[in-house]
Amino acid sequence: MTTFVVATDHVDTSARLCDYLFDRVDGADELHAVNSLPGEDETDSRDVRDGEEALSVIFSRLGGFATVETRQLVRGNEPVEDVLGVAEEVDADELVIGIRQRGPAARMVFGSTAQRILRRTDRPVVTVPLSAE
Repeated sequence: MTTFVVATDHVDTSARLCDYLFDRVDGADELHAVNSLPGEDETDSRDVRDGEEALSVIFSRLGGFATVETRQLVRGNEPVEDVLGVAEEVDADELVIGIRQRGPAARMVFGSTAQRILRRTDRPVVTVPLSAE
């Protein structure tokens, strides 16, 4: 049995992560899909709906092949904190995240969520390429 934590922020991200996971999961595996939103004034009903739809994609595409739990976390944390917190809570064997291709200037100005996850965890992380920004 493998326990995965899958971080998503959009239906397109979810679709790409599901493409990767489709051949990897079986009935004994657990997937914990996480959508993290900042909350308060930074989150509106569209953000919540988009996050729910992103989680729904994972549940609908992989729920027939493995146990899938979805979590939308709206509590003021950075996505890194929420994803790593869930990974710790469920003792994840692997994290699956999307990574967007950025230009060199964008990488120097700010670090991506994916980069911060990679730096802060000792768990295996699979990065699935997403479309360029």
